[in-house]
Amino acid sequence: MRPWCHIARAVAFVLLPHLLAAGSVHSAEKISATILVKDCLAAPHQQATIEVKLVAKGLLRDSPLGGEPVELIVNGATAATSMTGGDGRAFLSLVPAGKSIVPLQVRVGGSPRVAPAEGHAHLVVWERRTPVLVVELSSLMEDVRSEGPLSSIADPSPKPMAAAADELAKLSQFYYGILYVTAAPSGADGFATSAEARSWLAMHKFPSGLVLSLPPGEEAIGAKIDELHEAGWKSIKTGIGRSKPFVEAFLHRRLDAIMILDPSSGEAPRKAKVARDWKEVRKKL
Repeated sequence: MRPWCHIARAVAFVLLPHLLAAGSVHSAEKISATILVKDCLAAPHQQATIEVKLVAKGLLRDSPLGGEPVELIVNGATAATSMTGGDGRAFLSLVPAGKSIVPLQVRVGGSPRVAPAEGHAHLVVWERRTPVLVVELSSLMEDVRSEGPLSSIADPSPKPMAAAADELAKLSQFYYGILYVTAAPSGADGFATSAEARSWLAMHKFPSGLVLSLPPGEEAIGAKIDELHEAGWKSIKTGIGRSKPFVEAFLHRRLDAIMILDPSSGEAPRKAKVARDWKEVRKKL
C-alpha cells in the first residue's frame, strides 16, 4: 500500500469520531415546531380542504416554517401529503365518505431540520340539511371576563355553566350539529385560538362539533353566516349567544336567536328569546 494511503487512513481514523459527534449534535439541534390545524366543514362525497400552519416558537413571536413536508393521518393511515409555503401554511385535501366527525392528525413528514411534531383537529361532515346550532363559546361559561382567547389550554377556568355540556349533548345526539364560535381579538392567531377552544371543550366534555375562530363583533359573525348560507348550508338558522352583537347578527338576518342573559348583559335585543340557563335553552328551541 502506498504511503499516502496509510496517512489517509490514519487521518480518517482520528477524525471519524469527531465527524460522527458533530453529526449527532447537528441532528439533536433540529428546530422545535408546533403544528396548528383548523377544523374543516364538508358534505359527504365532496372534497374537504384542511388548513394547517407550521411554526417555530420564539420568545416574542412565532416564525413560519416554509418548505417542510406535512402528512394528514386519518384512522392511522396517511390520507394526504403537502409542503408548507413561505407563510408556514399548507393545505391537505380528502373526500369524506359519509356523515361523521373525523379526528384528524397532522404531523411533520421526514424533515432534516424540523423535529417531529403533530397537531389535531376535526373534519366535520354533515348533510347540508342537518340543522345546525351556532353557539358562542362565552355562552357556555359561568364567568366571562373578556372576549379574548382562553388564558391557557391547560387552565380549567373559566368554568362551564351548569348543565351546558349535558344539554348540548342531548341536542346533538340525534338532531343538531354544533358549530362553536370563539372570539379572536385583533392580532391573535386564529389557529391558536381555535386549538384553545377545542381543548377547553374537550376538557369539560362538550359534544364534538365544528370550532370557528372569528374576530369579535356583529360584522364577523354576520359575514360568516352569509358565507355559509351561500355555500349551501341553509340549515344554519339558530344562534345561541351571550353578547348582543352575536345575537343581533342572527336577528338582522331574520334568523332565530337565544340569548343567555346575565346581570352584566342588560336587556336582550328585541325579538331575541331569553334563557337564564341551558335547561331553558333546550326548551326554547
